Amino acid sequence: MRIAFYPGSFDPMTNGHIHVLEQSLALCDRLVVGIGVHPGKTPMFSFDERAAMITDVVKAQFPQRAGDVSVVSFQNLVVEAAQDAGATVLVRGLRDGTDLDYEMQMAGMNRAMAPGITTVFAPACPESRHITATLVRQIAKMGGDVTPFVPAVVHQALKARLSGT
Repeated sequence: MRIAFYPGSFDPMTNGHIHVLEQSLALCDRLVVGIGVHPGKTPMFSFDERAAMITDVVKAQFPQRAGDVSVVSFQNLVVEAAQDAGATVLVRGLRDGTDLDYEMQMAGMNRAMAPGITTVFAPACPESRHITATLVRQIAKMGGDVTPFVPAVVHQALKARLSGT
């Protein structure tokens, strides 16, 4: 069984994340989505909220594979979290050349620390190349429409969070 690990903050999950997730599912039998939880950062959504959004999106968009996707939190190195999950593949999304330069360095370091884990790059599709969770949060906080950038469940969660309900 090939297990892949897809790490990120997913704060919130965007359409770009979904495209990477879809590519990841094509590569593996089981996908573990790892939500990085850092004590020094204050995310917009808690781990449980982010995990629930990811689970809801997977069930809605990939119902036949929903049982093959799990969500975990991690606070250690990504390669250590991938090893803990039993993964042999680490999936990283790429939007542009800047991402590639950074991710190539990380892939080399990860390979040195965990030779049994292969990093695979999933290129963003043109429709989602410009989307980042940071920009989505900023646009939402300023009252802008993020509907084109996030799944419906995330849009509703953002509206609820920012309206205080």
